[in-house]
Amino acid sequence: MQTRRLGRSGLTISEIAYGNWLTHGSQVEEDAAHACVRAALDVGITTFDTADVYAGTKAESVLGRALAGQRREGLEIFTKVYWPTGPGANDRGLSRKHITESCNASLKRLQTDYVDLYQAHRYDSSVPLEETMTAFADLVRQGKVLYLGVSEWRAEEIAAAAELARELKVQLISNQPQYSMLWRVIEAEVVPTSEEAGLSQIVWSPLAQGVLTGKYLPGQQPPADSRGGHATAGGSMQSYLDDEVLTRVQELRPIADDLGLSMAQLAIAWVLQNRNVAAAIIGASRPEQVHDNVAAAGVQLPAEVMSRIDAALGDVVERDPAKTSRG
Repeated sequence: MQTRRLGRSGLTISEIAYGNWLTHGSQVEEDAAHACVRAALDVGITTFDTADVYAGTKAESVLGRALAGQRREGLEIFTKVYWPTGPGANDRGLSRKHITESCNASLKRLQTDYVDLYQAHRYDSSVPLEETMTAFADLVRQGKVLYLGVSEWRAEEIAAAAELARELKVQLISNQPQYSMLWRVIEAEVVPTSEEAGLSQIVWSPLAQGVLTGKYLPGQQPPADSRGGHATAGGSMQSYLDDEVLTRVQELRPIADDLGLSMAQLAIAWVLQNRNVAAAIIGASRPEQVHDNVAAAGVQLPAEVMSRIDAALGDVVERDPAKTSRG
């Protein structure tokens, strides 16, 4: 496993991170989830990403139990706050109240005294940014959080938060956006702003929710045991299950074959070529998926391969910065 520094900080993380969105506590039974976490640890993954909202808070609890007994200093545990975690008006967003209460609840579920990275899961336009950043800074000073991050923030929001972080003397070091061969909306604005402000990207869905594995074929129904065939989990990936997209993705297969890589390994290696990407988050429902995906660590793709990928995908790639996900 290769490692990279996260942002302009001293924190080192594994360049493949394990995430449990859509799996732990919902799509995958707990025994299978624990097996996947053990597989991740066995192959050298030290970075684990979750969020309070995943599976209605259950995902954090599953991860906490799966990591119990591991040497805490050898792990980097990340979680997030923003989305509703209860029925009340204050059970959501980035107010001081919700940030403080959500962090305390996350620590209990994760069975840890602190998280290495606490991330604002979306930007909250209804709360003054000064309130949000001050609440985060207080958690840092209390020792409950070591570093701060954001997720799916736009360039101007990142720049404003980074300025406040400097004033508060805390470290804002990461953004967690969707990023893949098919979804490149961060490249034009978010990446340059992040580089200037000292943030790295920790990217989710490098496989475009499984589409870039090549298992979804044009003109065919998704496999019944796949995410695309799952009644709930498949809802978030319908835009990718377009025949034109799927046809273009199949053109990546000979490129992967020429390199001796699986299509999943090619897709993960591709996002890691971006110098502002510190880690690619993988999810898994079976341990063998972990073993396959981590083989992308350390793979260098020549410039001609990157050009072949661009030519294969053509105009199905999304690049519009305005499509950054909103709260």
